[in-house]
Amino acid sequence: MLIHDDIYAWEGWGGKLKLASGCCRLRIFDLKRGSRGGLAHLRPIIAIVSDVPESGMSVKSCTSHIATNVVRDFQIDPDRMVWVEYDPGRTYGPGGDRIIPDKYERVDFVWHDGKAIQPKWRHLKPDMEAIVAELIAETDATD
Repeated sequence: MLIHDDIYAWEGWGGKLKLASGCCRLRIFDLKRGSRGGLAHLRPIIAIVSDVPESGMSVKSCTSHIATNVVRDFQIDPDRMVWVEYDPGRTYGPGGDRIIPDKYERVDFVWHDGKAIQPKWRHLKPDMEAIVAELIAETDATD
């Protein structure tokens, strides 16, 4: 079940300078709720973040800061969450004949005093990538 799908803004640090502040598209799903019965997931919360053109910062450069804020703002148990960075594919070239495929990366953190630190990026396993791609397709279809 979709819990949140909107632009998420985070404040940076540095007081008035607001260093590293920005925004991203954030989608949060809870696989325990809704019609996806059957298999029980150890980490039923899936948070999917994507860059947006209007942001001055990339998700990848601030992923720990964003994850820390999302966990706090949405009261998510980080031990029950999968954090996914999604980069939608695109075409390029003279006739749009070259394709960059969608990219899905799981990010694992060490959690210390409620803060996400030491991010490690990993490719999603095929079964989890299929679930994430389906969830993204469902939300994109309603846009």
